[in-house]
Amino acid sequence: MSLINTDVKPFKATAYKNGKFVEVTDADLRGKWSVVFFYPADFTFVCPTELEDLQNNYGHFQKLGVEIYSVSTDTHFAHKAWHDTSPAIGKIEYTMVGDPTLTISRNFEVLIEEAGLADRGTFVIDPQGKIQVVEITAGGIGRDANELLRKIKAAQYVAAHPGEVCPAKWQEGEKTLAPSLDLIGKI
Repeated sequence: MSLINTDVKPFKATAYKNGKFVEVTDADLRGKWSVVFFYPADFTFVCPTELEDLQNNYGHFQKLGVEIYSVSTDTHFAHKAWHDTSPAIGKIEYTMVGDPTLTISRNFEVLIEEAGLADRGTFVIDPQGKIQVVEITAGGIGRDANELLRKIKAAQYVAAHPGEVCPAKWQEGEKTLAPSLDLIGKI
């Protein structure tokens, strides 16, 4: 079953953010746009490049009203230790959620059961708590924050403009489509 347009399932977890441990729940993903960004593990190789890329673009996400929650099955203590020792991770200002119970990873269907780790899964959540974008990649394939920003802008545009859709490679300000009988066979 697809997770698109489904509600985020209930969860409660401890996270590391800006030098503090904080509680995060599914309620935090409502009322604004959110990105839940799963990665396999702290102290690895591709993961810090992705998380640093998100941080380097964090201001752009915030301008769009989007909050980022990175999630791995590590604990919040491991997140703090990684933040304190890695130059790339030390830059992070967004919330780093620990999922040692595997609840969140199971809720989003990204858990690799036999490994106890999460796949590289990216989820864009709308202000109503519904999943609008799902992307899952193999462990060796890093993701790009700029492409994620483009998808968020498209999702926000479609949400604000019922009856319009964004074609492939759509960028903010470009022409959209209004599906109708008149367009059938003309694209």
